[in-house]
Amino acid sequence: MPHLFPIRHAALGAALALAALAGPAQAAGVVQVSFVEPERYTDVGFGAVERERTTDRLAAIFQDLARRLPDGQVLTVEVLDVDLAGHVPVGNVNDTRVLTGGADWPRITLRYRLEAGGSVQTRDETVSDLNYLQNRLFGGRADEALAYERRMLERWFEARFLTP
Repeated sequence: MPHLFPIRHAALGAALALAALAGPAQAAGVVQVSFVEPERYTDVGFGAVERERTTDRLAAIFQDLARRLPDGQVLTVEVLDVDLAGHVPVGNVNDTRVLTGGADWPRITLRYRLEAGGSVQTRDETVSDLNYLQNRLFGGRADEALAYERRMLERWFEARFLTP
């Protein structure tokens, strides 16, 4: 089932008013994201609340990426496993992640289906960034939750769907 984000009525009204003032928007593709058995994922944090927070953040990243798809394209993503960058040491009460650059790189296993111009492309793959600490995060990204996962997914998305 795709992840849906509720919008409050006031926020919806404000968004529609701004959209009307902005003029014609650039068309974009659509992404549908689902998380298959997230309670079995390798590492999405501890407990149901952290798991939901992580999957919501990942869904938002995919939604951001969908804005870059050409109009009419539909990308369906099933997230099969997640292993976040770093690790939380046993007994750490603050859930602070330790990033070592060792065997703690981010990995996301997924299945996708891209419908574009009458053709369909389907693939299972694991997206990972073994060198996630070797490249600097720019702007406010370093403070963003899932910053390394976002950068990894952006690079994957560009290579897979935007490069001819």
